[in-house]
Amino acid sequence: MSALRPGDITDEMIQAVDAAKRQGLQKDLRALAANIRADAEGRYDSAEPGWRAGVEWTLLWIENTAAQLTEGRP
Repeated sequence: MSALRPGDITDEMIQAVDAAKRQGLQKDLRALAANIRADAEGRYDSAEPGWRAGVEWTLLWIENTAAQLTEGRP
């Protein structure tokens, strides 16, 4: 098997790798949000004021970040 040369790697290959990385990170962020949501369920009633708002803000930030990873990209 021969080694890859600089010209062997096309722009399309680089874009495909980048897209796969973004999709993987997006999946990981959404899994994190689901875990936070599951851990927070049932804790809202006994939580200090502002705690629920903090959890909701965090979940929204994670979801927005995940969505931006693939927004407008192939």
